[in-house]
Amino acid sequence: MTGRAWQRFLGHHAAVASVFLLALIAASALAAPLIAAALGHDPFTPDLFKRFEAASPAHPLGTDELGRDLLLRLLYGARVSLAVGLVAALVSAVIGTAVGLTAAWFGGAVDAALMRLADGLIALPSLPLLIVLAAVDPARLGLPRGAMWFDLARIVLIIAVFGWVKVARIARASALSILRRDYARAAVALGASGGRVLWRHVAPNLAAHVTVASTQTVGAVILLESVLSFLGLGIQPPLPSWGNMLASAQELVFAAPMAAVWPGMMIFLTVVATNFIGDGLADALDPRADIVKA
Repeated sequence: MTGRAWQRFLGHHAAVASVFLLALIAASALAAPLIAAALGHDPFTPDLFKRFEAASPAHPLGTDELGRDLLLRLLYGARVSLAVGLVAALVSAVIGTAVGLTAAWFGGAVDAALMRLADGLIALPSLPLLIVLAAVDPARLGLPRGAMWFDLARIVLIIAVFGWVKVARIARASALSILRRDYARAAVALGASGGRVLWRHVAPNLAAHVTVASTQTVGAVILLESVLSFLGLGIQPPLPSWGNMLASAQELVFAAPMAAVWPGMMIFLTVVATNFIGDGLADALDPRADIVKA
């Protein structure tokens, strides 16, 4: 970003606060093994003698129904939820941008085919389809079952298959508008290749739109992962995610309400923070802002 863009972003106080919040969550998640060593607990090993303990110096947020430390499980769950959200949003953004630019540049039958595919995916009920795809037994496909890396990759792939459509439509609409402008037409008339025109003249002007859509996708992906894990079709225990922590706590709302409050609060704060960051980036990366000031 340019200096003026940074100034506009820093002037968006909610976005700046959201960046610090997500940075704190991410740093704490990365430091989870060190925090676990300092507290002297294993977040994966049950201890039935410590079930439902209240918050204390030994267990800052208390323990769950199996006696595991809630704070440590929240931090390890943050690793999973944030990784799934960021990777799935990035894959969706790359696919969507590529599809949108391809449709805008070639037009005609290519544009029609790609956009009808996008329309078809939009028309499908995504959540039921995600549930059906997530419920497929990987062992029947000759794939490993129970491997943590496979659960993560499967969720990312399933969400990315449906997540690229929004970015593709935004990228296509913006690219069509940009390609009609004089500087883009001049570049084509001077013999610039399609790749150069798209990379030098179209892509920079798509940054604001794609970035905003991608940041909002992060929050949506975290919610989808939480829903799938809540239904038992996402990240499988003992690997914690905020979604399966909520699923484990759904029958303990009255016995141990904080076991459900903490992961729910983390999901809420993360989704709201990503939306604020998206708003801040939209203002910062808007090229019209520099024109207006000039």
